[in-house]
Amino acid sequence: DGTFVSHRVKQDLSTEGAPVIGWIEAGETRSARWRSENGSPPPKRVVLADDKLKADEAYRLACEGTALLWRGDFQNAKQMLQALARRAEPGRRKPARNRDEGISPREAFNLHRQAQSQRARILGMLLLPLDADYTIPLRRAPDVRQACEEAYGEAAGDSTRPSGQVAGYGAAASVLSLRELLGLIGAHEWHKKGVAIPALDARIHPCYGVFSPARGEYVNLVNEAPLPPAFQTPELAFDIGTGTGVLAAVLAMRGIRRVIATDQDSRALACARDNLARLSLSEQVEVVQADLFPAGRAPLIVCNPPWIPARPSAPIEYAIFDPDSRMLRGFLHGLAAHLEPCGEGWLVLSDIAEHLGLRTREELLALFDGSGLRVTGRIDVKPQHSKVSDTSDPLHAARAAEVTSLWRLAVKA
Repeated sequence: DGTFVSHRVKQDLSTEGAPVIGWIEAGETRSARWRSENGSPPPKRVVLADDKLKADEAYRLACEGTALLWRGDFQNAKQMLQALARRAEPGRRKPARNRDEGISPREAFNLHRQAQSQRARILGMLLLPLDADYTIPLRRAPDVRQACEEAYGEAAGDSTRPSGQVAGYGAAASVLSLRELLGLIGAHEWHKKGVAIPALDARIHPCYGVFSPARGEYVNLVNEAPLPPAFQTPELAFDIGTGTGVLAAVLAMRGIRRVIATDQDSRALACARDNLARLSLSEQVEVVQADLFPAGRAPLIVCNPPWIPARPSAPIEYAIFDPDSRMLRGFLHGLAAHLEPCGEGWLVLSDIAEHLGLRTREELLALFDGSGLRVTGRIDVKPQHSKVSDTSDPLHAARAAEVTSLWRLAVKA
């Protein structure tokens, strides 16, 4: 009847192994594919909800772990998500108090991550249906087909159901959180307009699931650092963990005749190739799938690994969080074996982990030494992003002290 009703439905897996979410509607058991970028399981308890549902009741249900499958107006669903967000962060604008209350930076970081996780869980309980052709069968719903195709691939088929009719019939229909859908839409807009990169005098177009080079200080470091002495003729460089391909493009624009850019993620590989083609650099830069290093040696090897040694909660966070510094350690341990004599490795790394109490400068220097490397120089820059001056940020003290560095590393004699 359009109001929300409560049912508990046994979750199952489709024949293809994709997670399935189930619910009861109009007295019938219905199901659809469950989509979750971070791999979270489908909610065990699902209720139908529409424009009549009050925000306080929706928040109570979400906190209890009950998912709300929206059957009302799409724009009203967005307003409901905003209302849930306000209730999930009652103290959001209070100044950071970790120093006043004797909380260590590490404790403040862990509390911040826990709060983020709890907020994401609550906001992720507002769900939307998605038809087989990636249309949303709700009133005033936007056309998200292109955004979904960029994230999920080509649609399974064309839907013939009129707009607003119930979804959930057939394996091609799906359900996802409104928050994730808005992320798809935002990524699509970023991809369309791109991110201005002054070092390239051009734009880089990040794809869904690939971290955007919005913080330009690390790009400028790679653009401005003097090339190593071994580069009498700039023939070859490696870009390890290329992501969007921005640093590979910068190296190519600096006149390096051949750049090999590596990544393991299929979305990143496709994104880098797309950006390099847009910049007419596809002949100069080769994008290869590799675990860190490609075969061979180079006189210059560049890497901008994730800066924070912590566990990511979603795939895109692997660009920020590096559990146990695995990528950092892998790069440093393998660097000497892939550098040409007199070559340099450029490690681009923020010291934010040091200010959060997650890694010390001594531990970083010990990693250099234990990998047979010596520091030949370092270039530092202070970040200019908005969170540096945001005193309401629980991690403000660490962000205000942060420095991003380009470490010039060579093999020990």
